[in-house]
Amino acid sequence: MAEGLTNKERLQIPPTPMAEQSPEERRHNILEVPLGYTPEQAMTEAKRCLMCKNTFCVTGCPVSVDIPGFIGLVAEGKFHEAARKIKETNCLPAVCGRVCPQEDQCQVVCMVAKSLKDTAKSVQIGKLERFVADWDMANHPEADFTPVPSSGHKVAVVGAGPAGLTCAGDLLAQGHDVTMYEALHRAGGVLVYGIPEFRLPKAIVEREVEGLIQRGLHLECNVAVGKSKGIQDLFDEGFEAIFVATGAGLPMFKKIPGENLLGVYSANEYLTRANLMDAYGFPERSDTPILRGKHVVVFGGGNVAMDSARTALRLGAETSTILYRRSLAEMPARVEEVHHAKQEGVEFRMLQDSIEILGDENSWVTGVKCLRMELGEPDASGRRRPVPVVGSEFVIPADVVVVSIGNGPNPLVPRSTPQIQTNKWGNITADKDSAKTTMPGVWAGGDIVLGAATVILAMGEGRKAAKSMHEFLETGVW
Repeated sequence: MAEGLTNKERLQIPPTPMAEQSPEERRHNILEVPLGYTPEQAMTEAKRCLMCKNTFCVTGCPVSVDIPGFIGLVAEGKFHEAARKIKETNCLPAVCGRVCPQEDQCQVVCMVAKSLKDTAKSVQIGKLERFVADWDMANHPEADFTPVPSSGHKVAVVGAGPAGLTCAGDLLAQGHDVTMYEALHRAGGVLVYGIPEFRLPKAIVEREVEGLIQRGLHLECNVAVGKSKGIQDLFDEGFEAIFVATGAGLPMFKKIPGENLLGVYSANEYLTRANLMDAYGFPERSDTPILRGKHVVVFGGGNVAMDSARTALRLGAETSTILYRRSLAEMPARVEEVHHAKQEGVEFRMLQDSIEILGDENSWVTGVKCLRMELGEPDASGRRRPVPVVGSEFVIPADVVVVSIGNGPNPLVPRSTPQIQTNKWGNITADKDSAKTTMPGVWAGGDIVLGAATVILAMGEGRKAAKSMHEFLETGVW
């Protein structure tokens, strides 16, 4: 475990940067931006860990990965053992190493960062997790699990996103017979329809899903539970427990004039066409078209807005602009994603808000009418409220507009199952400790409960539900 190094010596090792494609090159392709660590780089970075007795980093991880445990193994060059350690609690390490906001979770409480009084110098836990997962996929592609005896219990998971996949993985580990239903034609949820290839290659998601299938998962795609069959139908088919993880894929709009013009997309549709349906490859390898605008404007300041703006560049846009009504300090997107977007040439218009989308006589978008803003008092989110500057209207040209201001919960299961209670926003109401809903035998978690959140938080919900479901199946007590 990096024997011989004192804590003082560990603190003197600088963070190991990860090589990336150059901005000039990557804005013209859909290949992944970061290129990964070499084994030597990973071992060097791992030696920075202080191996604290009080593992604040583990507490900061929604799925409770043994972070010092796996990093210690990396420092010794025991990469396969490190992968096994991570997979004790995380069935999607290659995904989490790429898209988790480690800087706000495990890394923000890292004692190295606290000792150096610089959060940017925390141990690069996410990069190490990514390295370990990638190394193990390349060197141990076979499914790596210990078979467990069948419990005889039959479970259904509705939705093949991060929460559903995690719940299924934990239930399989207990020997339960798990069938997963997915409305789309590929498993992965937001991992395949929302997050672009340049951030999360789809082959990685496919390998993670395939690992669950090799462990016994029954996957049925193109089945929209709540429409083609209901929750009660699943009980009638013999399922004893059901986990609902159908996500928050209902796009929201601003309800301003012009949102019905040609050339206006929700971020959901824009990214789903580009990612899940491979509109990048139209018409050579894909049947899915997408409007390749010259001047694309994206409303919003989250990770999805960054994904949309960066996707527009890769689709050939001459200009790609983020329009955000607050300042950069209030922007919810990850610092890394904002940094990458700026490097690639995305223009950021802060403290500016759209009030109308303009169009021509044929109903095609021609521009966005905007209003300058200034920040007032904090609102319920803790961010300062944007206040319009009277008389500051102006117009920016656009031929494609992408609306990325949030998503609502998938309504199919709640609308078709009145026994399941929802809140005023349409999210399923579930117990925060057990993930139980108001319908006996049904649990729910992920974005359908939380609202649009992070991948790792959804995974934590899946783990919580799986624990409660297993207890129910073993005891029969609701």
